[in-house]
Amino acid sequence: MQISQRGTGGAATIARIADLYDPRRTFDVRWRDVEYRRDGSESWLARIYEPQGPGPFPALLEVHGGAWNHNDRTQNAALDEALAASGLVVAAIDFHLGTRAPYPASIADVNYATRWLKSRAGEFNATADALGGLGLSSGGHMLMLSVMRPRDPRYTALPLAAAPSVDATLAYAMLGWPVLDPHARYLHARELGRENLVTSHHQYFVDEAGMREANPQLILERDEPVELPPALIFQGADDDILSPRTAERFVDACGRAGGVIELAKYPRAGHGYAREAGPNTARTLDLLKSFIARQLTAIGQGG
Repeated sequence: MQISQRGTGGAATIARIADLYDPRRTFDVRWRDVEYRRDGSESWLARIYEPQGPGPFPALLEVHGGAWNHNDRTQNAALDEALAASGLVVAAIDFHLGTRAPYPASIADVNYATRWLKSRAGEFNATADALGGLGLSSGGHMLMLSVMRPRDPRYTALPLAAAPSVDATLAYAMLGWPVLDPHARYLHARELGRENLVTSHHQYFVDEAGMREANPQLILERDEPVELPPALIFQGADDDILSPRTAERFVDACGRAGGVIELAKYPRAGHGYAREAGPNTARTLDLLKSFIARQLTAIGQGG
């Protein structure tokens, strides 16, 4: 049985959610780092990008890439700030990297951060309703796993004492060059002799069984019960880091499972193309803002 989840909050705010976002507007943006979780002496940070206006603004959770083992919340700062300037509160999060803790530790962090952002949205001049997600590369994989299995006990293992009833469902998901079939990407990397990627897979998933279990593509093919909010995939047409036809196969499987999903590919663009200025990045930013506006309009209309 497949379940599609759209809204995330109160009826009054949901009814006017589309009025809170107009992608044609532009705001100054300020950012600050806040602690979203503490584990003993260790602190986990989120970088919050806040539009400077009356608000409240819709919110977006961003999960960075780095083959599960590298980078931090600042990797996609330019993209996060550009989206915030259109009238979104964007929270870019740190999480357990595979070099320190293998799967599912990072998914538990994403799940917790989703609940935390919903529970604290008002502190950032945001609304908890219709929270969306943005994941890039391996971050797209992690975001999609959390989206599909928001109540998996492995992913909800970190309690949020301040808001125990809040869940990690999202209203929509946007995935940039996502690794949606990590086992196929592993085999592809091994065939091409890309030992750095092979090593990253083993550090995070431990073995091939883990790559098959924590696998959005295979989850759909196994017909597991999942949440499928509306989704958008965007990537370069010349992306040779992903295994061939990854996005197309996922779109097909998602549609067969009852999901609504869109795919955009950009010419002469490789993996991570939207981190650099250029026409494809500008087009991608316009696409993301349009997609968000359409999702909020549909949610406000009860679609």
